[in-house]
Order: sequence, then structure tokens, then C-alpha cells
Amino acid sequence: MSRATSNPLLQPWNTPYGLPPFAEIEPAHFKPAFERALNDQLAEIDAIAKASDAPSFDNAVAAFDRSGRLLARLEGLFYNLTSSETSPALQAVELELAPLMAAHSSAVYMHAGLFKRIDALHVQREALDLSGEQRRLLERVHLDFVRAGAKLPASAQARYAQVMERLAELTTRFAQNVLADESAYRLVLRGESDLAGLPDFVRAAARQAALDRGMPDAFVITLSRSHIVPFLSFSERRDLREQAYKAWTTRGEHAGEHDNRAVAREILTLRHEQARAHGHASYADYALADTMAGRAAAVTELLAQVWEPAKARAAQEREALQALLRSHGDDMQIEAWDWRYVAEKLRQQRFELDEAALKPYFPLSSMVEAAFDCADRLFGVSFVEQPGIKVYHADVKVYEVRAADGSPIGVFLHDNFARPSKRSGAWMSSYRLQTRNVAGGGDVTPVVVNNNNFAKGAPGEPTLLSYDDASTLFHEFGHGLHGLLSSVTYERLSGTNVLRDFVELPSQLFEHWLDEPAVLKRHARHYKTGEPIPDELLQRLKAARRFNQGYETVRYAASALLDMAVHSLTAAEGPDVSDFEAGELERIGMPAGIGINHRLPHFQHLFSGSSYAAGYYVYLWAEVLDADGFEAFVEAGDPFDAAVAQRLRRFIYSSGNSLEPSQAYRAFRGREPTVDPMLRQRGLVDEPS
Repeated sequence: MSRATSNPLLQPWNTPYGLPPFAEIEPAHFKPAFERALNDQLAEIDAIAKASDAPSFDNAVAAFDRSGRLLARLEGLFYNLTSSETSPALQAVELELAPLMAAHSSAVYMHAGLFKRIDALHVQREALDLSGEQRRLLERVHLDFVRAGAKLPASAQARYAQVMERLAELTTRFAQNVLADESAYRLVLRGESDLAGLPDFVRAAARQAALDRGMPDAFVITLSRSHIVPFLSFSERRDLREQAYKAWTTRGEHAGEHDNRAVAREILTLRHEQARAHGHASYADYALADTMAGRAAAVTELLAQVWEPAKARAAQEREALQALLRSHGDDMQIEAWDWRYVAEKLRQQRFELDEAALKPYFPLSSMVEAAFDCADRLFGVSFVEQPGIKVYHADVKVYEVRAADGSPIGVFLHDNFARPSKRSGAWMSSYRLQTRNVAGGGDVTPVVVNNNNFAKGAPGEPTLLSYDDASTLFHEFGHGLHGLLSSVTYERLSGTNVLRDFVELPSQLFEHWLDEPAVLKRHARHYKTGEPIPDELLQRLKAARRFNQGYETVRYAASALLDMAVHSLTAAEGPDVSDFEAGELERIGMPAGIGINHRLPHFQHLFSGSSYAAGYYVYLWAEVLDADGFEAFVEAGDPFDAAVAQRLRRFIYSSGNSLEPSQAYRAFRGREPTVDPMLRQRGLVDEPS
């Protein structure tokens, strides 16, 4: 049997739903498979470019959208594995492939013959008899080529391709360095003095983490957010809080092989060169040219609307925390590793809201059912578990997604638990995108995965979520629905392939249903008794919703401002990121004792790829849309109003990038969005009387 025919990546996947044959795949299979896939697509591109017929939408644009099927299949598998279940062998392949993949992308998007045909169609697009979606695809594909260097002189293209190859290597290294620091760290707790203040759910998660690491006689706090935040909120040991906080915030900043400071600096230098090649003064100008915001001034204006009010609110919050300490005879000045701990004490006092009493009503299984139920009530889709299907890890659950008539519309993978082989954070991704542009006809249904990093409960015990964890689950599920409900013709316009300051709208909007009392009464049930969450607890939860929002908004907005500042630099050489961060935070008046969401040496949104570079603001931009958008249901008097839900599905969740995003939002809402609901949602302005 030849090497090619023995490689499962190059064979038909005769598996349920066409899922990858995970059990048969080895890291060594990937490079030869990718080499074959890259060559196959280049041959397809050459054939499209050399066609003797005059260029048409079908023989150029639609044909290009159909190209690279094997490559798309491999990318969907490989990059999901390197994020969710990596290994040293996979990481080595990932580093080896990074420049090859970037070189291939340059070869495709700088292909003079192909671009000549697409450019000719773009010039005459007004005269072509195109549908709205076809015109959108032509415009988007043409812009993809231009932004990838298709119009640069040949001499400049060669250097541009080198820059993109090096950036691919650096961003891959950046992500691997962060994972190395996260996987290596463990705060080992032994004895009651180390565990002081930690409620049972934190102890259970720490016990499970210790067992996972072969330490049956200890408790372990990792740098997973679902470990570190509860530890900082409850531990009475200030020295251990400081130790854990500093480990969390210095990821990627330790001298040695995993130091990201030089990596980030070179990334910034090369991004500036990339932007200058396109005639932009800074990378931010280049990145924002293809967004709803359009320009840096629009982003700065939005961030300015929350920055000063958030600082003022955080100052009030700090004074309340210091007052609580003084009332107990404690004159400690609050540092960043203290804030969550003191804030939790104040929250319990002010709202009688104890996280330990709340979490039993939020078992993971019930919150998953809540998300599925909301999707069914809004969009008529159901999720049917397929326990017989095994994928890349035993913790991952597989669901067939069905339309109201019972027909399958996709597959959903749910990967909820933290582990050393998985990168931190929470994200949605796809193994396969929805498309109807298939050679020979037919439809391709999507395969979507949601990744979370929840701390697994002790053996035999359920995993209990915080309310923030449940919000994260709903957020990622909103992204998942955006991929699963996609109903477009062309893959380039499918699902979450939208402008990046629109992509967070479906996810953040879906979080609102977790806030609905009817949803919580139905699904937030005590895992032992089955009793629904008491009304008084619901009221206290609602009353506390805006508690500590100054702190949270300052942390987010400072990170977004830092992102914009570092990518707005016009110097050819990137800065030392740690020095730049300190200077910029001082310049904008960053309050002491709070910290920011992501420091630059581990800011994966910015440096593990380019999707959110000069783009961390998008969460706030989308929050303007989601807060305003949910008001449509409020105005209808029903969070599941059928007419509003039908418009939401048609124009937001199903339309992908087939509509210009502002047009899609207006079609759903009937008007432009306003910023006031977002400001009220964050408690930065008063509710109208």
C-alpha cells in the first residue's frame, strides 16, 4: 500500500456525519497530507486562471470559492486539534507548517492570472446580472486579494510573502509559549491553612486538578480562568493570592525559551511593514479599513464613551471596598490580587449573594440544556446527543442538530473542560462550513465545536458553574448557532466569516436569554434536590448584576485601548511590549490595584493570529448592537416573540456575510442601533425614570 493510500487524511471519511477518523490519525500524517492538498489547490487555481472562456462569475469567482476542498477539510481538523488537544508532536508539525501555509496563501492571492479574471469582473460588476449574494461574494473575494497584496508590484510581493511567512511562524510560537507557561504552572495547596476561605466547589476543582496531575494528596490551582478567578475571590491567604495573580499575569514574560516579549516585538515590526506596503501609516489603519468601524477615530470615540465613566465608577467601588476593610479595622491598601477577594465580601454583605450558595443551581448539564432549549424556542432547532460517536477526547459530546421538521442541519461538538493539552479561554470553531456551492450539486452541512475551560467537578460529582461561567457557555453557544444556522450559497460568506466587529453580535446577544427569569426558573435547579432557584435568590442575582462593573469595564477598556495604541504606532520598529504597556497605561490614567484583562506578553487575541489585532474593541462595538438588539424582544413583550426571532434568524444568525453588516442589522431591527442600552447595561448611566 502506498504512503498516500495508507494516510487516513487522504481517504474518504466514511464515518458518521463525515467526521474525521480521529482514532486512525497520527501527527506524522499531517505534513504529507497538507503537501498534497496545497498542490491540489494550486492546480485548481491554475486551471481557473488559464480557462479559455471569458471570465464569468461562475467560472472564476464561484469556482474559486469551490477550490481547495481537501485543504479546507485538513485545516478544519488540524487547527482544532492544535487548539483543543495538542501534543509536542502536533506542535512540531504546527511550527513546520506555519510558513508553508502562509506561502501557499500568498501564492493563491498573488496569482496574477486568477486575480486578472476576478479584477475584470469587479470592474464591470455593475453591468453583470448578479444576485445580491453573488455581488457580495465578488466584492469580498476581490477585497481579499487586494488586502493580501494582489495589486503590489512583483518585487514588493516577494517581500510581502516573506513577511507573512515569518508572521505565521511568530504567531504560532506566541500561542505555544503561552500554553507552555499555563501547562507548567501549579500552585500546590496542602493542609487547611493553604485552603483557608475556599468553598467546597473550589476545593473540589483543585482536588480534581491534582488527581489529573498525579498528586492524590494535594490540591492544585492552575492558570485556567475557572481556577484562578475563584481562588482570587475566596482565598484568605493574601500571600498565595499574590503568588497566583503574578503567575497569571506574567505568562509569556519569563526569560527563557517561552519568553514572548521579543516575539511580540517582531510581530509588531512586521505588521507595520505589512501596513506600509498597503499605503497605511499604521497597522491599526490597515486592520480597521475592513471593519464596521472603518477607522481608528470611530473606535477611540466608542472607547472614550466608557473609559472615563468606568474609571469614575471604579473609584467609587474602590472606596466602598476600602470602607469595608476599615469597618473591620483593616487599613490594607487594595492591590490587584485583593480586589476580587474584598469585592466578594462586599457582594455577600450588600446582596446576601454567596457564590457557594448560587453554584448548586448551575450544574453544567442543566445550563447546556438551557442553551439548547432557548435555541429550540427561538429557532426551532434541537440537539440530539450521539453517545456512540467518539471523537478526539472522551470529554467531548457530539450532537446531531435538527430543524423543526426533524431534518439534520449540522453537527455540534461540545468540549467543556480544561486540560493541559488545551489552550486557555473559550472559543467556537468549525470543522466544516455550510455551503451550497458544491461541484455536482448538493449541500454541505456545518460541523461546529464550542470549547470552554471549566474546572471539572470531583469524580462522581457534577461540574458546577458560576453565573459568569454560564454566561460564557451561552456566549460561545451563540457563536455556535451562528455557524450552525448559516444558510448561504458560498462558503466564503458562510457562518462566522463576517466582519470582526459584527462576529460578536450573535454570541453576546444570546447571553441575554440567560438573564431571563423564565429561563432560570425552568433550568437553574439545585443539582441535589431539583428545586428551582428561589425567587429571592433570583432577585438578589438581578440586583447584583451591575456590581463591580466599573472594575470589569476598566479591565476590558484598558486592554482595548492598549491594543489600539500599540497597533497605531508609526515607528518602523516595534517596541518592548512590557515597557510600552507600562507607559501607555500610565498615560491613560489606569487606576491602581485593578489590572487589565490581558497583558501584552500573553495577549493571544492580538498575537496568536491577526483576527483581533487592533480589534479587541469589537466586544464593546458588538455590545452596542446586542444591547440595542435585545430591546426588540423587550418592546415585543416576550423574550421568545416569534416574529422578532424569525427576523433575528434570517438577518443575523443565518445570513453570514451575504449582507453588509449594517444592512443586516437594520433589516432585523428596523433602524440604526443606539449606544444608550449598552451604557445602561454596564451601569455607566442611570436608567430612565
